[in-house]
Amino acid sequence: MADIGAIAESIKGLTLMEAAQLVKRLEDELGVSAAAAVAAVPAAAAAAEEEEPPEQTEFTVVLTSFGTQKIKVIKTVREITGLGLKEAKQLVDAAPKAVKENIPKEEADQIGAKLSDVGAEFEVK
Repeated sequence: MADIGAIAESIKGLTLMEAAQLVKRLEDELGVSAAAAVAAVPAAAAAAEEEEPPEQTEFTVVLTSFGTQKIKVIKTVREITGLGLKEAKQLVDAAPKAVKENIPKEEADQIGAKLSDVGAEFEVK
């Protein structure tokens, strides 16, 4: 078998015209087309883009509405976040607003259950 490194070094030394002649000769002798290889690269890139995105590991719980029990929601938000009464009230009044960000799925589910128990509406993003 030929030394691939030596072949690569030889090709590097070719002029642009000589490289074009080499490509043409290889196409003729091997019955292939260099254009087909160039067309295959975008197809491979498109296939890579279609791969499933990585699984989300961090979530944000967003309070979308406090419902009819605003005081209970404020108390629950205080419990979840550790905020003071004034800050928790401001957060609830500003809905839709993130209650907690960049948390694991389990914690987001627990927070959602607490908010749901007091009649609040929320989203997990």
